[in-house]
Amino acid sequence: MRTGLIAQKMGMTRVFTADGQHVPVTVLKVDNLQVVDVRTKEANGYNAVQLGWGAAKPKNVSKSMRGHFAKSKVEPKRKVAEFRVSEDAMLSVGAELSADHFVAGQRVDVVGTSIGKGFAGAMKRYNFGGLEASHGISISHRSHGSTGNSQDPGKVWKGKKMAGHMGAVRTTTQNLEVVSTDADRGLVLIKGAVPGSKGGYVYISDAKKKAQPEDLPFPAGIVGGADEAPAEEEAPVAEEAAAPEETPAAEEPAVEAPEEASADAEEEKKD
Repeated sequence: MRTGLIAQKMGMTRVFTADGQHVPVTVLKVDNLQVVDVRTKEANGYNAVQLGWGAAKPKNVSKSMRGHFAKSKVEPKRKVAEFRVSEDAMLSVGAELSADHFVAGQRVDVVGTSIGKGFAGAMKRYNFGGLEASHGISISHRSHGSTGNSQDPGKVWKGKKMAGHMGAVRTTTQNLEVVSTDADRGLVLIKGAVPGSKGGYVYISDAKKKAQPEDLPFPAGIVGGADEAPAEEEAPVAEEAAAPEETPAAEEPAVEAPEEASADAEEEKKD
């Protein structure tokens, strides 16, 4: 199980496919996303990585969090969140993640805080049909109607759908499609709408109910990770190749030993 990403919702736009189809997309921005801390099963009871998004001014960060970032040797972050991962998908502290963590065509789950609508009526909040527009209905066309029983049990049941506060809750939208990614600008384009308002933060992770492509970067899409790995592997190979060339020089004294032995044998014969 891979880690997810923290992103900021920039708004919606549209893109056109190669065959001219119009696709509405939500633009999500990944900016300076780094691993701030890790949680291990031995120390914390579970495996997870803590990510930090963006850059914040030190004066806007609490003293305890400034010490937390200093311990990890990363700059203060604007948003911090944890993602559960499997043991083989752990990342090192300080690693920077890229928008290429996801690939076009895969399915993702997006978690965000829905837009707050304030106090809303039952028709808007729960899509009620309302009462009749005539036949003696007096100034109660958009009311929710009866709310409970009569004398028995003589109360309103808990959870009854009525008017009240709407929105501003944690919402998850599953199985959204990734249209494309732009690692240079840190953008992820997702088909359709995602929870939250412009400027809000969302959490993107691999879809739990859909199979994922085989070409996903594992354990994560790390900035510069593909370029640095081969250089570290080539150095030991060059050293091993040079080692056998030095062995003949060490065996030269062993070749001269028989000549000395034969010279001693000739002197014994002369005596």
